[in-house]
Amino acid sequence: MQRKRYSPGRAPGTLLGLGAGLAVALGALTGCSAADPSEGVTIDAKAGAAAAPVAAPGRYRTLFEPCGAVPQTTLRDLLPGTAALADADRAKAFRGTAAVTYDTDRRVGCAWSADTDDGSHRLVLDVERVVSYDPTVSDAARAQEVYVRKQLAAKIPVPATPTPTPPAGTTAPAGTTPPTGTASPASATTAPAGTPSGNPSEGGTATPAGTPATTPPATPSAPATTGLEPRLLSGLGDIAFVDDTLGPASANGHQRVVSVVFRTSNVIVTVEYQQRTTGSVAAPDSKELQDRAQNLARLLADRLEE
Repeated sequence: MQRKRYSPGRAPGTLLGLGAGLAVALGALTGCSAADPSEGVTIDAKAGAAAAPVAAPGRYRTLFEPCGAVPQTTLRDLLPGTAALADADRAKAFRGTAAVTYDTDRRVGCAWSADTDDGSHRLVLDVERVVSYDPTVSDAARAQEVYVRKQLAAKIPVPATPTPTPPAGTTAPAGTTPPTGTASPASATTAPAGTPSGNPSEGGTATPAGTPATTPPATPSAPATTGLEPRLLSGLGDIAFVDDTLGPASANGHQRVVSVVFRTSNVIVTVEYQQRTTGSVAAPDSKELQDRAQNLARLLADRLEE
């Protein structure tokens, strides 16, 4: 009996079985990968997207009661006409009149007034808390936008952003600056003494030596400032300005209105102080009204820090 030659490896039947199994498995995988993504597959377009940063909220969430924020001693100075009033009338004048508002956490105000023999004084206080409804813009940034509109309305320019200066030690490119001490050919050529200036052959008019030079007309100088013009103020809140307006003279007299506006974080405070004179009485003094309004504004700024 002849023996079969030994051959390493698997029998042909076994290889065929493995090949068939592999074909079935690959067919199953191909069927899964060929499926339509729209059939039961949901893709989240926002998956992995970084959330936008949320701006910080404002420092203030509520506002103080305005009619009680001004001490009576201050009101006596601002409203000199109250000195002649009876006690009951003076107390009523000091209480003030609250502004109509629908949300005392967003905006409040109060007004006081008193008459004198030669005019009247009126004080108006307005306090606004600004809220940004844009999560990417902070309350303080939105309040700054409101403040800038008030400043521009007072015709006070907003300071421009300073241009960055080059770092120290920066030198100009080679060849752009002429060597020091080198005179140009034109400057090195001097005319003989007594030679008339100008070249007649070039259409110029010769000027005899010794003729006095013509002085150009002087340009008008800017009007002198008094330091009381509408301007920015320092040391009051985050930013502040004062506005001063004198109305035209009329048969009823003069009226001057001084406004001090400042911003602290997301709160904007406006102090408006008015004085009216009657008849031939002189116009109200600008410095006096500005000093009184600024003193009250600083007092209210301190109140916000409490």
